[in-house]
Formats: sequence, structure tokens, C-alpha cells
Amino acid sequence: MSEWWTYSLSDFLMFSARTYYRQFELMNRELWPLHLLAFTAGTAIVVRMLRARPAGPQMAFLLLGISWLCVAWAYHLQRYADIHTGAPYFAAGFSIQAGLLGWMALRKQAPPSTGRANRIAILIVLVALVVFPALAPSNGRSWWQAEMFGLAPDPTVAATLGALLFWRAPWPLWIIPLLWCAASSATLMELRAPLPWMLPALAFLGVAAALAPTSGREQVAGTK
Repeated sequence: MSEWWTYSLSDFLMFSARTYYRQFELMNRELWPLHLLAFTAGTAIVVRMLRARPAGPQMAFLLLGISWLCVAWAYHLQRYADIHTGAPYFAAGFSIQAGLLGWMALRKQAPPSTGRANRIAILIVLVALVVFPALAPSNGRSWWQAEMFGLAPDPTVAATLGALLFWRAPWPLWIIPLLWCAASSATLMELRAPLPWMLPALAFLGVAAALAPTSGREQVAGTK
């Protein structure tokens, strides 16, 4: 029996990039037009960022929690599990994150980020809503294979990172999204799929913005 350290990721990925993206097509065809509702939910999160409302962050985190549950069920358990033995564990992680986001929807929120962090957070969410779905046709794949926020994991995780940055969420809520960024990037690299670095790049941008020191002017603006 071979030692565990002699295995590589390719030993666990028994599918091709074509099969991987086929799972999104099957899901999209079966769930359409639920995509319209998912896009509306994502747009509502952006609106909550752009227009301050007392219950804005609570609604945003509630929508994100529901989105993570949808991905756990509709993608990981119903589709990805057919080709990846780790999918049930991914579904469990996404369900845990959904619970954490639900907890965020119930707690008192910190003031939103200001300045550069504020703009980066909104940019990350917009990339999740608009750029991720456009990757399919831009890379020669069908629109049916597009990865949509609220249904596919990568754009859902990206939008969550933007929200966590915008509303200064506690660091434990970043753990599962960041772990998924690493897992997804490794999978795409092994499949030689286009842009495997995109999600980790957004994660790095979000973490860097969250860790960056806040200027005195931004601190004053955030207290108003």
C-alpha cells in the first residue's frame, strides 16, 4: 500500500474539465429560471452596500446564508457528488458557513468599511455577479455552463468575501470561504481550466484590504 504522501491531487480527481463544467450545465438547465431570483438576491446585496439602511447588513447576510445552503444542496450534493468523493464534505462546510452567516444576520453589526476597503468590497461582489457568469462564453463554453451567484460555489464565495470585508465581519467567518478558494483553485489548476487564480486573487485582495491600516480620515468618516 502506497504511503499517503505519495498521492497527488490528480489521484483524487477522476474527471476532466469537460465533465466538471458539464455539471454546471445540467444544474442550470434543471433549475432555470431560478437564476433570475439568485441574481436579484445578489443585486439586493449590492444595493444594501450602496444605500445605507438600518437592516441592510442583516438582509445581506441572510441572503448570503440562503445562497450557501442552495449551493450545498443543489450543487455539491446533487451534482458534484456524482464526480467528486469529497463533495459531501464540501456540502457540510457550506452548510456550516450558512449557519455562521445566519448568525451574522441576527447580531448587531459593526459600521461598514470606508475608503478603499469599501470600494474593493463592492468591486468583489460585482465581479461575482457579472464577471464569473461571463467566463463561460468568453472561454468558448455555452452560457448553460455559466457559474451563477447563489447556485455555483465560486461566485457565491466571492460575493461573500466582499460582504465580509464591507461589514467588517469577524475573522472566523472568513475561514471556510478562504479554504474553498484554495480548494477550487487547486482543482482548476489540476484540470488545466482557464483562470484558476481568479478566486484566490479576489480573496487576497479582500484580506489585504481588511488588514490594511485605516487612515484617520477614514476612521472619522466611519463614525459618522
